[in-house]
Amino acid sequence: MDSVKIKVGTFNLFQFVEPPYSWYTKKDKFNTRQWSEKTTWIKNQILKMDCEIIGFQEVFSADALENLLKDLGFNYFGTVDVAKLSINNPKKYVTTTVAIASKYPITKLQEVKPNEDSFTFSRIPIKATILLPNKTELLVYVCHLKSNRLNEFEYLFNKNDSLEHKKELVSKALEENHATALKQRLYEASSLFFDISKETNKPTVLLCDLNDKEFSITIDALSNHQYHEDTSSKEFVLHDASYQYNQVLRNPHPEAKKPIRKATSYFLGKGNVLDYVFISNHFHKDNKAKIAEVTNYAVFDEHLRENHDGSLLKSDHAQVVCELNFTS
Repeated sequence: MDSVKIKVGTFNLFQFVEPPYSWYTKKDKFNTRQWSEKTTWIKNQILKMDCEIIGFQEVFSADALENLLKDLGFNYFGTVDVAKLSINNPKKYVTTTVAIASKYPITKLQEVKPNEDSFTFSRIPIKATILLPNKTELLVYVCHLKSNRLNEFEYLFNKNDSLEHKKELVSKALEENHATALKQRLYEASSLFFDISKETNKPTVLLCDLNDKEFSITIDALSNHQYHEDTSSKEFVLHDASYQYNQVLRNPHPEAKKPIRKATSYFLGKGNVLDYVFISNHFHKDNKAKIAEVTNYAVFDEHLRENHDGSLLKSDHAQVVCELNFTS
């Protein structure tokens, strides 16, 4: 295998709606000047990310995004759904989609199907096969899971909480219908899990806005066989790529602790990790048969440090980039 280094990233665009269209309500729309400012910022941010493959969320105006990306060298672009317009107002969007852009050929583009007939995705995930310069076929998923309702009770977990503990606490809220958004997210994450589980022979990346926090049970539903009562395998189908990269501190203080993980979104002034890059075992640092390794993991959050709430003319999410180094 020839040596090649690629960067993959995830980018929630925050209402990417080309005027004169609006989103959700008639008054929420950009004027020409605002749209120019927003798209200029997005272009500059994509140049900073310096990726070959990017997954996007909150895509309403897919054609406008495709044209913007072509100017930046992304000759391959795909969606598996179309943002829907209101029946009563043909200039108002009522749903959104995800999209994928690549500088390398997308040889196959599919939608991920629900694992159960009784539910549908809030945003249909993308499953794309991308042919890298070293002839590796990389499977790339893009998703944007169900948003949490502002008034919905949420359990916060940490790295020491067991899966059994998480399940026990969450099951009560689910049974009493106190967490309908979480229930939807778990269905969505489970469908992705089963689809990815069928592809374990293929190197896989998931680019996502999970709308759930680090150590959440949603991540277990997405990656952990044990969550799905499968005790035959202790391996995870996906791994949070941030843990595969050890950031080196420059001129560290003798008592300096490990770098704190950067938030990718804020709510009521509190930072949360909602945006992730997940990778399959093909890239795990402890896998002796790995085909590549994570050589960088970066969060582009400068705009959020200036304003935690973000801006409609920028984004309310940070962008996440993971570098994978394939060695011959």
